[in-house]
Amino acid sequence: MTELRCRMIQDMQLHGLAAGTQQKYLEAIENLAAHFNKSPDLLSEQEIRDYFLHLTQVRRLAHSTVRIRLFAVKFLFLKTLNRSLPVLHLLRVPCPRKLPEVLSQQEVRQLLGRVRRPVAKMSLTLMYACGLRVSEANHLRPTDIDSQRMVVRVRAGKGQKDREVPLPPKVLQQLRAYWVQDHPTGCPWLFPARDPALPLANNSVRRCLQSAARGCGILKRIACHTLRHSYATHLLEQAVDIRVIQGLLGHSSLRTTVVYLHLTQATMKAVQATIDQLMNDL
Repeated sequence: MTELRCRMIQDMQLHGLAAGTQQKYLEAIENLAAHFNKSPDLLSEQEIRDYFLHLTQVRRLAHSTVRIRLFAVKFLFLKTLNRSLPVLHLLRVPCPRKLPEVLSQQEVRQLLGRVRRPVAKMSLTLMYACGLRVSEANHLRPTDIDSQRMVVRVRAGKGQKDREVPLPPKVLQQLRAYWVQDHPTGCPWLFPARDPALPLANNSVRRCLQSAARGCGILKRIACHTLRHSYATHLLEQAVDIRVIQGLLGHSSLRTTVVYLHLTQATMKAVQATIDQLMNDL
């Protein structure tokens, strides 16, 4: 490991960046070094400018990919190298706001019913039933399931925030059946990988989910986060207060949660009825 890489890792740890963010930043800096075939600390401002023009104008990478690379380069130069390059303050990458994909309740049932691997199926079930992120579900420990209070404790979620979410009784029954039939004895993780000392890998669950989606014939673009989006939307359709949903999802801002208002069937039907009436009056 180079001295620069080691120092950047230490700086990211001191800054409190999540492990996943650290890995993405390191990969971004590796790509930068490979592009010029030299250490990033030897790059000039013009080279940084040329690099981002190459990413956006030549390779035309997705906005989300460019944003990660920009944040990584900013962290390296501003925090680790303590070099304030004017171009880093000039660069702006638009962040398109797309509506998330949402499954119907029937599609959720079909999807979960198609997952064959028991540990992945139970993890995905909790993602939908409790609105968990994939990393939150896969890093649960048995002690995080409180069957007396009927809650799931999410420890150090996004932003290093803890929260509790309600645990449906039917899901507790499924968890108990999974525990008896499929959970290895003495494993510290609720959802272990094939090596019981490690938690189930996020990519492993994604592959199981996408395989199930193909088996169901669902053509929507589905990811693990789709289950979380569906959870929030279905709660809104059942008239759960949006601020309650904000807390259950662990959102810092209500603006992040409000997007689900655009996705509910009740909202769509109300708009359809209003426009229909307006059309009748023409």
